[in-house]
Amino acid sequence: MDDTMKITHSQAFKTFTEPLGRNNPISIQSLGICSALAVTVQIKTAIVMGLSLTFVVAFSSMIISLMRHHIPRNIRMIVELSVIATLVILADEVLQAFFYDISKQLSVFVGLIITNCIVMGRAETFALGNPPGLAFLDGLGSGAGYGVVLATVAFIREFLGSGKLLGYPVIPQSFYNAGYENMGFMQLAPAAFIIIGLLVWLQKALSKEKG
Repeated sequence: MDDTMKITHSQAFKTFTEPLGRNNPISIQSLGICSALAVTVQIKTAIVMGLSLTFVVAFSSMIISLMRHHIPRNIRMIVELSVIATLVILADEVLQAFFYDISKQLSVFVGLIITNCIVMGRAETFALGNPPGLAFLDGLGSGAGYGVVLATVAFIREFLGSGKLLGYPVIPQSFYNAGYENMGFMQLAPAAFIIIGLLVWLQKALSKEKG
């Protein structure tokens, strides 16, 4: 698509919203699942991870789109990785400077955004063939779609696993006095895998009903 071609509102809307539902990176494309298993014990870490990946994928897609006519094809992946790595380092440094506790909880997973298939996938399949505006919206939508799934999984795991939301207790003490117990299994990675599987099944079931 030519950069001078005017982007319509419907194009922009479709580009942004498709990754949120019909083409979600996790529930439809099955990408980025490894980090989804690791950072969804708490909603707080899931949101920060989602925002970090959204920043990286949106701006890397836009930058790569701006450069696409000038990148030799035989080194395009090296250039893409350099752009992505620079943005990942920037995101990691900002987290360490302003959100140190959350950065410690996320451990190496922010740095591993560079290996996340979502980021490279959007660069290769969309940014190289579309203008910067659409590439940015596609990256923004893909990151938001990833973040929504992470936050949903984290909500279920934190609520059932520890009786808290955003670190605050939400289940009354009277429930515990009456014999209620938190589901410790929800604190383990296999629980995230099961929840993601159920979300995939639910989305595909709803898509079939609409079809």
